[in-house]
Amino acid sequence: MPTDHTLPSPVPVPVLQGGLVRLRPAVVADRDAVAAILAQPSARRCWNPGEPLALADKWLEAGEETGVFAIEAGDRLVGSIQFAEEPDPNYHSAGIDVFLGEEAQDRGLGTDAIRTLARWLLEVRGHVRLTIDPAVANERAIHVYARVGFRPVGVMRNYETGPDGTRHDNLLMDLLAGELR
Repeated sequence: MPTDHTLPSPVPVPVLQGGLVRLRPAVVADRDAVAAILAQPSARRCWNPGEPLALADKWLEAGEETGVFAIEAGDRLVGSIQFAEEPDPNYHSAGIDVFLGEEAQDRGLGTDAIRTLARWLLEVRGHVRLTIDPAVANERAIHVYARVGFRPVGVMRNYETGPDGTRHDNLLMDLLAGELR
């Protein structure tokens, strides 16, 4: 597998500069760094079980309406953030998913990454609504998303299977154009 090219994506993924982080298109060479983060205990608690390299490969695959960014702080990859767009113009919206390495947590980097991507999705891509769906038990993530302006919509019961193999609830949160903080 080549290691220096941008991953294929039908959605253009530019470089975005936040206040603390830089979001750049993910490349194949990011695979090992992404896998190392997904192997950390904090990620293992939130992400589905599996071998970290296989999880990284799945994460880095861009679907038809998906874009994947590497999150950099300084010259280090500290996480990744992706979006999936709804192609139907009657539902012009996008969903966001994100993870950070443990050394990048509690430093405002996740908040900045989410805010930077949300601004681009709303102002440049023209979405009217963004969604994110953390596990109800992931209070840290819910707090960060609320800080950016996401609001609870409702609990999705038995939404996904967690790393321990049991089903759990997730909180659907959304952000409308004009609500970004």
